[in-house]
Amino acid sequence: MAQPDSKKIFFENLSGAGKAIAVLTSGGDAQGMNGAVRAVVRMGLYVGAKVYFIHEGYQGMVDGGDNIKEATWESVSSMLQLGGTVIGSARCKEFRTHEGRLKAAHNLVQHGITNLCVIGGDGSLTGANLFKEEWSGLLNELVEQGLIEADAVQKYSALHIVGMVGSIDNDFCGTDMTIGTDSALHRIIEVVDAIMTTAQSHQRTFVLEVMGRHCGYLALVSGLACGADWVLIPEMPPEDGWEEKMCQKLSANRAGMKRLNIIIVAEGAIDRNNKPITTEYVKNLVVKCLGFDTRVTILGHVQRGGTPSAFDRILASRMGVEAVLALLETTANTPACVVSLCGNTSVRVPLMECVQMTQEVQKAMDQKRFEEAVKLRGRSFENNLKTYKLLAHRKPESELPTSNFNVAVLNVGAPAAGMNAAVRSAVRVGISEGHKMFAVSDGFEGFYKGQIKEVKWGDVGGWTGQGGSLLGTKRTLPAKHVEKIAEQMRKHNINALLIIGGFEAFESLLQLYEARANYEEFCIPMCILPATISNNVPGTDLSIGADTALNAIVETCDRIKQSASGTKRRVFIIETMGGYCGYLATVGGLASGADAAYIYEEPFDIKELQANVEHLTEKMKTSIQRGLVLRNENCNENYTTDFIYQLYSEEGRGVFDCRKNVLGHMQQGGAPSPFDRNFGTKISAKAMQWVSKKLVETFRQDEGRVFANTEDSCCLLGMRRRTLVFQPVVQLKDETDFVHRIPKEQWWLKLRPLMKILAKYKTSYDVSDSGQLEHVVHNRPKDSDASVAM
Repeated sequence: MAQPDSKKIFFENLSGAGKAIAVLTSGGDAQGMNGAVRAVVRMGLYVGAKVYFIHEGYQGMVDGGDNIKEATWESVSSMLQLGGTVIGSARCKEFRTHEGRLKAAHNLVQHGITNLCVIGGDGSLTGANLFKEEWSGLLNELVEQGLIEADAVQKYSALHIVGMVGSIDNDFCGTDMTIGTDSALHRIIEVVDAIMTTAQSHQRTFVLEVMGRHCGYLALVSGLACGADWVLIPEMPPEDGWEEKMCQKLSANRAGMKRLNIIIVAEGAIDRNNKPITTEYVKNLVVKCLGFDTRVTILGHVQRGGTPSAFDRILASRMGVEAVLALLETTANTPACVVSLCGNTSVRVPLMECVQMTQEVQKAMDQKRFEEAVKLRGRSFENNLKTYKLLAHRKPESELPTSNFNVAVLNVGAPAAGMNAAVRSAVRVGISEGHKMFAVSDGFEGFYKGQIKEVKWGDVGGWTGQGGSLLGTKRTLPAKHVEKIAEQMRKHNINALLIIGGFEAFESLLQLYEARANYEEFCIPMCILPATISNNVPGTDLSIGADTALNAIVETCDRIKQSASGTKRRVFIIETMGGYCGYLATVGGLASGADAAYIYEEPFDIKELQANVEHLTEKMKTSIQRGLVLRNENCNENYTTDFIYQLYSEEGRGVFDCRKNVLGHMQQGGAPSPFDRNFGTKISAKAMQWVSKKLVETFRQDEGRVFANTEDSCCLLGMRRRTLVFQPVVQLKDETDFVHRIPKEQWWLKLRPLMKILAKYKTSYDVSDSGQLEHVVHNRPKDSDASVAM
């Protein structure tokens, strides 16, 4: 875990007094834009700046008048959960002309606005940069025309631009994830999951068209998330003769007892000659060659609609705050920048570098340099493509390497959505590497009882979208059964172990490492993948299953808040799971717009509870109608959910009434989110490749066996800020609080001040990680994958 910068800076040093910031959304809408607008407005007001809405994008800037309105704290209430953009978006031909930009400059100067926060795609951001470059010339023209005073040129001498990318296509270079992409994936996966049930009933083939005129990200990642049989994207057109190969694959899958086929086509899909591949063409091909009952579904604008996912709300909130900080720190010489996401970190990159890189991708595709186009999209896109090919296209037995290694995979601890996707990925990558794969049922309890069987490629088909743990999982630790487990490992000749689970899995691996001293059976490569809704495993920022749980919390909070719509003022006290880890309460609170979140890691007393009640009472009197307070289940043994409910009920009497909800195990259930499916799939594939490498390194030819007893042969694969890292579990012991089952340092605690600021509390916000302008042309680490960022 990265330690906070020793030169810790707090934004109290950055005053927005006397500054005017305007926020607009431009181009196509995307879920999460409202969260970004809300964060810009509230952070701007918090630092003392005036903040303005520009309605209807650049059209509103050109037209002026009522389109430019001053924003208040209350004007962005109840906005976070809404899809689209409430301030409107429009494509504006007039802004593309010099005369249009002159009108826009006049309207901004009239309001004293010299700081622009633009939320849109590459076209909108390119227009903003041109506007910035022309600014001083436009002001001089306005003086010549007598529309502004001469001293205004000096007073408003520089226009500062910060962009945030709002686009469901994720087609902008320089950021791992754009606002709206995760929500669009949610819409696609909801439809695919629904279609799969009807397709299975009738043994049908479905051809789905998803958005992505110039970028295949949605098609590629949704194909990965649902285990599609074939995916067609513009960046990597299929080889000539693909039609026959695709039909062979579909036919082979049916012969293998699979009752349905899913083909996903990006709307911009092309062949090697840049000729469009349409869904109708694919359908007719399947019907003609195979005679399968085939249907086409075009998702269209469904992908743009609906409420934003938890990921997009958090991403938008973080980016909005970072955008305001960037505007406060900018000087006349600072180039226009974009706030982007690299791994799990917010960074600033020069706007035009991103735009030029994005244009390079299209140029490469037009010139049929497809491999280069994939590389230009970034390592995350490239990794997605490699992983998809690895899992979707099985090599013939004759082409598989023969390693003669046996690898066992098991789930340990509580079930978490995404576990099955990880198991599927491990099994298929393992088979592709030439290993025999064994599945262990019911964790270590099943292990010592001998519930171990070989698993084949087809056995894990359709597992990606299944919730819970199909292998079965138990919390049993191995220490008491080490001898029996060692016996089973001898019996089945297990050469490597992959454990997918939460804190119990981490403890289990430590126990197996210590057992190496007495049992050579455990002197093999062993790896753990963190999978728990609590996100409390040391050595990783994120765990498989946490995103699905967050979405369940956010969805429920939205419904609960809506239940009070039209009634008198009401505050809801919500209890979340997580053990002693406050991740779900904190990040769920940020994503659902909570007023407070009580957690174990941040001790609180009766005075703080009282201050929270008074703060909420004051807000209720003046503006908001509904309040939301989250409480982690183990945050305090005395200040229980019932106690907090009764305290708020009593102290808020006459101003608001209270209701309480314990969310319970609904946070553990349900189908995995697209994020968890992909995260589980990709880190599992990476872990299996590590296992294969270690098996080769530790195989003793003279003894004919694997022998690995070093620390680095017993690792946890975790997400650390920007990259995926293999860390010896022994070295993670010092980072762990074993009593409370949490890491000693947790990155998401930095998000708590952000949640408080957006709820109108006065607090300090650590900006030591902010302010670094990075260059997109540098090969920034993206092993984390585009969908592995929060």
